[in-house]
Amino acid sequence: MFQFFQPQLGTNYGSPLPTPHSGYHWQKANNCLFKSQGFFEGWYFRVTIPEIAQTFAFMYSIEDPSGEQANSGGAAQILGIDEEYICRTFPNLKKFWAVKDYLGLGHWGKTTKAITPQLISADQFEACIKQGYQVTTTLNQGYICDPGSNKSCRWLYQTKPIYSWGNPFNPQATAGWLSYLPIFEPGWQILMAHGLATGWIEWQGKVYQFTDAPAYSEKNWGRSFPQKWFWINCNSFNNQSGLALTAGGGVRKVLGWQEEVAMIGIHYQGEFYEFVPWNAQISWQIEPWGTWQMQAVNQDFEVTLVGKTDLPGTYVRTPTAKGLVFNCRDTTRGELNVNLRQRQGKTIVKASTEVAGLEVGGFPWNQAWKVVTE
Repeated sequence: MFQFFQPQLGTNYGSPLPTPHSGYHWQKANNCLFKSQGFFEGWYFRVTIPEIAQTFAFMYSIEDPSGEQANSGGAAQILGIDEEYICRTFPNLKKFWAVKDYLGLGHWGKTTKAITPQLISADQFEACIKQGYQVTTTLNQGYICDPGSNKSCRWLYQTKPIYSWGNPFNPQATAGWLSYLPIFEPGWQILMAHGLATGWIEWQGKVYQFTDAPAYSEKNWGRSFPQKWFWINCNSFNNQSGLALTAGGGVRKVLGWQEEVAMIGIHYQGEFYEFVPWNAQISWQIEPWGTWQMQAVNQDFEVTLVGKTDLPGTYVRTPTAKGLVFNCRDTTRGELNVNLRQRQGKTIVKASTEVAGLEVGGFPWNQAWKVVTE
C-alpha cells in the first residue's frame, strides 16, 4: 500500500503553466505588513468518489508565521465519510514548510528522526512522520489522529491536473490582476478546478481506494476570512464528466472599505465560462442554510445555479483574529442543478449532481441574503 507513489525530490510540482498564487505568500522580509494584525494562509483539497457518493475534503492552514501571537501555528482538518469531522493542530511553526514559487507545503507533528521539514519520499514519510501531511500539485499524503475522539485518517494519492483556472493555455488569477496587489482581504485562488486522483484514503480503519476520482483544490490568504460568505462547488456531475463549477460570494475588504462581490466560473469541454464583477451582472439569494440560488449574465452567456440540502451540514474552523473558530457550515452531499446557455437561448450544458459542496460562513445569517449587482 505504501509503495504507491515516490515523489522525485527537488522537482517543481507546478503544472507546465502554473496557476497564479500557487506559491506561499508569507515572506519574512515583508511581515511588517501583517505583524500587528496577523496573517493566515489556507489550502483546500478535495476528492469525490462517485461510486459511493462520498467526498473527502482536506483543509490545511497556517496562522501568524511570525510566531508572535497566541494563536500561532497550523492545523489539518478533514471532512470524511458522511461529513464526519477530524481536526489536528500543529503548534510548532518550525515543523511547517512551504515553497514560495509553486504549490508545495507540509506540517509535521511527531517524528522519529531529526529531519528538516521538507518534501520527502512517501516511504520516508510513512516511516518517520507519525502525525502530519505533505502536499503538492500532484501529491497529497498524511496521517492525523484526534486524541480526544480517537478518530483517525491516513491518506496517499496523486493527482493529474486537468483544468487549473481560466483558459487551459493561460491560467489566470481568480480575482483578476488586482489580486497581485495587497488590496483584497482575503485573497482567493482556485488552484485546480478539475483533476483526476488515484490512490487511497484510510478512514476510521477502512480503506477507500479510487482511480481517476474527481479532485479539486483552492487557497486563501491574508488577515482574515470575509465577514460573510457562501460557496458552491462541484466537478462530479451525473453523466457529464469533465464539467467543473466553482461559485462564491462574500463581503470582503478592499483598501479599508467593504463590498459585496460574487463570481461563477465553469470549465466544460475545454472552454472556460467566466461571470465576474467586471464582465457580468450577478445576483444571488442564499438562505441561512438549505438553499443556494445564483444567476449571472454577461455579453454572450447566462447561467443559473440552484443548490439544496436537507442535511444538517458540518461546522468547520476558519481563521479569525482569535484563531481558528467554528464559523463555517459545509455539506459535501448537496444537490445542485446547473444551466449554462447562450444569450440567444441555446443550451450549452444542463447538469445535476448530489455530491456538490455547499457552504455558508461568517455572520450575520439570520435571514436570506439577496443581492443584485450592477
